[in-house]
Amino acid sequence: MTTVNITIDNKVTAVPPGTTILEAAQGLGIGIPTLCHLDLHTMEVKNQPASCRVCVVEVEGRRNLAPACATPVAEGMVVKSHSPRVLVARKAVLELLLSDHPRDCLVCAKSGQCGLQDLAEKFGLREVRFQGTISTYPKDHSPAIVRDMDKCIMCRRCETMCNQVQGCKVLTGVNRGFDSVVAPPYDLPLGETVCTNCGQCVAVCPVGALMEKDQTAEVLAALADPEKVVVVQTAPAVRAALGEPFGMEPGTLVTGKMVSALRELGFDHVFDTNFTADLTIMEEGSELLDRLNRHLAGDESVKLPILTSCCPAWVKFFEHQFPDLLHLPSTAKSPQQMFGAVAKSFFAETIGIPREKMVVVSIMPCLAKKFEAARPEFAVGGNPDVDYVLSTRELARMIRGANIDFATLADGEFDQPLGESTGAAVIFGATGGVLEAAVRTACEVATGRELPRIDFQELRGVEGVRSATVKVGEVELKVGVVHKLGNARTLMERIRAGEEEFHAIEVMSCPGGCIGGGGQPYHQGREELLEMRTAALYRDDCGKPLRKSHENPHIQELYRTFLGEPLGEKAHELLHTHYQARPGL
Repeated sequence: MTTVNITIDNKVTAVPPGTTILEAAQGLGIGIPTLCHLDLHTMEVKNQPASCRVCVVEVEGRRNLAPACATPVAEGMVVKSHSPRVLVARKAVLELLLSDHPRDCLVCAKSGQCGLQDLAEKFGLREVRFQGTISTYPKDHSPAIVRDMDKCIMCRRCETMCNQVQGCKVLTGVNRGFDSVVAPPYDLPLGETVCTNCGQCVAVCPVGALMEKDQTAEVLAALADPEKVVVVQTAPAVRAALGEPFGMEPGTLVTGKMVSALRELGFDHVFDTNFTADLTIMEEGSELLDRLNRHLAGDESVKLPILTSCCPAWVKFFEHQFPDLLHLPSTAKSPQQMFGAVAKSFFAETIGIPREKMVVVSIMPCLAKKFEAARPEFAVGGNPDVDYVLSTRELARMIRGANIDFATLADGEFDQPLGESTGAAVIFGATGGVLEAAVRTACEVATGRELPRIDFQELRGVEGVRSATVKVGEVELKVGVVHKLGNARTLMERIRAGEEEFHAIEVMSCPGGCIGGGGQPYHQGREELLEMRTAALYRDDCGKPLRKSHENPHIQELYRTFLGEPLGEKAHELLHTHYQARPGL
């Protein structure tokens, strides 16, 4: 391959044509500060808005400073990344950004993790020379996301993520000059748009302009109420990331410490969403086999492919974007909502309390779970199945606020019976995991024989769209795995046009699946970090004594004593749902 020779700070390197100065500098270990740049190369997106100008560098022979993130290298180019002229310019840029920024760092949820705050500290800014009117906007509170555009620095990372990666096209830069801001169409509230609440815009915002709707105060109030029984469930992806805010390596499994921390916080019962992930496979896998058998018998009313319904951002996406295909998704509720329904029926009856006295709290890697819990169909008489949803980040803040030394906690065990799970449930947190879990069960149920292998490597990987053929009994099952909504849109449009045919497709809205969820510790698109979290889940799966959902003894007992059979009347009432066509915009 032809290369381009470039010198940066007296260091010589050769890079491929099209490489930016920023990328070349990173290859040399030279750090150039940025705010608007977002490394999304592994997502096949190149983010180069060059809007913040914090990364300016001096290029020999050029009159003006150049933005390193958007300037391609040229043969023989000589660059200075920290000359006095560059440092003066960067400091002035930061002062200008701060001159139109609120001074509420002490109470900002992003304090300590704010890119602008970090650079102000790095450059030793102690005052802002430029003073004037500060732009103000009304706050926008959706069920999952809070937009505070007073803090927006127009880096437009959120716009790149929403439009190019997720394909939702909700956010864009509007107006000019001092009045410029990122906003939804017609400046509508997020809740009135096609926003899926996936939270990927929050995950990449360098400041506090986009944050999750914090529910920690409501949870603490419930924990303090002696009249309430507060139970908590924890999603599989949380245990692979919760250690990061406490200085642990990405991919460190902290399941036991998480359980102990939740008990220290005062939860009455600590359960595992993995239990209802196993339950989801029983229902969704049975639905897959039912549709497949009817299809093979010539029933023309059966429509394939069956689409997974675990991801609430994906559910809202297809309700907006593909209302003509609402017959394709599985009707099975997500594991979160199955847990809420089982906890407030079966478990409430077991401990002898009315559902209204029970408070169900979810710890989720996903912000869309907040929206999902608030959907009116997931309530009985106005009492929701899941009362509050906390992100991984919110739980970390609660643990810190309670002065709990997370790293030194002894490992605790989940309560029973809603704490038992198999390895199949653990891998729900990684892209491809739901489908692999379903295949493990569907194959054995269909054939009545034990699988010769449990690990379906063909369903794993980091590609945005993957396909494989899996044999279920005598049937060759063509399956697809998709992560990131932009990829899902492309595939669904091909299915709608009759250009692709599958029997089953798993879709997860976030990069890498739930391990890259919008409520996880900030990852900024770093693929290696997501891979470490994913590897942790597969390690956990391999270490489980049971690795197939239908082998979970507590699931078997739940069907025997309470639910009846998969897809039966009781199961359908508690564990299945319906979808609604939503307007597009």
